[in-house]
Amino acid sequence: MMINKEPNQVQSIVEYLNIPWAIDISEDGRIFFTERDGNLRVITNGTLNPVPVRTFVLPFISSGEGGLMGLALDRDFLSNGYIYVMYTYGEKGSFYNRVVRMHVVGDTAIKEDILLDRIPGGRFHNGGRIKIGPDGYLYITTGDGGIRDQAQDVNNLAGKILRIGTDGSIPPDNPFPGSPVYALGLRNPQGLAWNDKNMLYATDHGETDHDEINLIVPGGNYGWPIVFGDMKLEGSDFIEPILQSENETWAPGGAAFINSGPRKGQLLVSMLRGNGLLAITFDETGTQVIDVEPLLLDTFGRLREVYQANDGTIYITTSNKDGRGVIHFGDDKIIQISPDI
Repeated sequence: MMINKEPNQVQSIVEYLNIPWAIDISEDGRIFFTERDGNLRVITNGTLNPVPVRTFVLPFISSGEGGLMGLALDRDFLSNGYIYVMYTYGEKGSFYNRVVRMHVVGDTAIKEDILLDRIPGGRFHNGGRIKIGPDGYLYITTGDGGIRDQAQDVNNLAGKILRIGTDGSIPPDNPFPGSPVYALGLRNPQGLAWNDKNMLYATDHGETDHDEINLIVPGGNYGWPIVFGDMKLEGSDFIEPILQSENETWAPGGAAFINSGPRKGQLLVSMLRGNGLLAITFDETGTQVIDVEPLLLDTFGRLREVYQANDGTIYITTSNKDGRGVIHFGDDKIIQISPDI
């Protein structure tokens, strides 16, 4: 299904980007975003600053699915200037990921403080999403780095959702004392979103299909690589997804709960292989899916990020230059969508 909208309802606001990965918007309206090849950039008053806020250099590395990925602005960004990003780096032939905090002065990011380091990475399956939750903690998704069994090792940071303080500290109520691990058994999660009841949902890539939307609980084990999709293992405590793609391939990226407009309460999930958005409706408990509607199918190609601003406007990013898509005129892009899509 293709959604046909008037030009002012769906429009490209910036083009010719290099694999834009994550977006966050400050209270003064500046749109910060990452490009996977290593540039942190900003749009101010509708104009893209040609000079990056920061360009990452060695040991930073952009290879395969790794590079500059997740982004989050501090809740008090306008007063403290703190911005958090996740990126891949190389060391002695191995790939790792780290989460850092920087200080933005004007349109320049300075003073890189490492909050969490040596997260196992790889050319593939780096996760990469970071968001600040309703509790004020920083949530981080990590992939299995291509080594499947890492996801089940609670002492390994790969294939997990991690939770730390914005200063890098370990929250005292984390499910595994002294550990940043919040949930485990994930393959390549790239989306995080909370509903209005503060319930956390995460997207996860299946191996070839059976992509998942999971309801995340502290200490939950989501089964990868032992079970996935609709598989069950009698006697296990693995948590089943609340939605999975069965034999389709979505390759889900970002996720956002919509808080205004006709889609209020729906979870929007961007799809890479699926070339569109999913609009997911839940029951009142938030634990059962009652409808899944595809949007913008085959309109812009591969979609990586979906983000809703405070004014209700929805932003998505294309990922057609990531080596797996068909490059269209103007790619890659950030697209602005009216909240009444």
